[in-house]
Amino acid sequence: QVQLVESGGGSVQSGGSLKLSCTVSEWPYNTYVMGWYRQAPGQERERVAYIDAGGSTAYGDSVKGRFTISQDNAKKTLYLQMNQLKAEDTAMYYCVADTTYSWWLLLHQGAVARFRGQGTQVTVSS
Repeated sequence: QVQLVESGGGSVQSGGSLKLSCTVSEWPYNTYVMGWYRQAPGQERERVAYIDAGGSTAYGDSVKGRFTISQDNAKKTLYLQMNQLKAEDTAMYYCVADTTYSWWLLLHQGAVARFRGQGTQVTVSS
């Protein structure tokens, strides 16, 4: 049973930084596309970043240049370093994992990843 557990959320002032972590219990597949999306109250889900098994990454337009996704395979952990945080970054952040890019490409159309964590809240005060 694949389980994703996020941590590292919290409250920070505008301009500050936070680092989210997502630990994966196991991964029985030979490929993956893992990443983060976020959702603020009353807002649509917004893609944040992904990293695939080849190490390729991609970012949502609103976080490019400020957020960095990385992984530690030995620790089975995914990270999201968030710098220069803004009030509009306030949201629940979800770690997701799948074997395809569908969740990233079709998030705005309601696509869901095969696995998702419970989420971690990030609040940025201005």
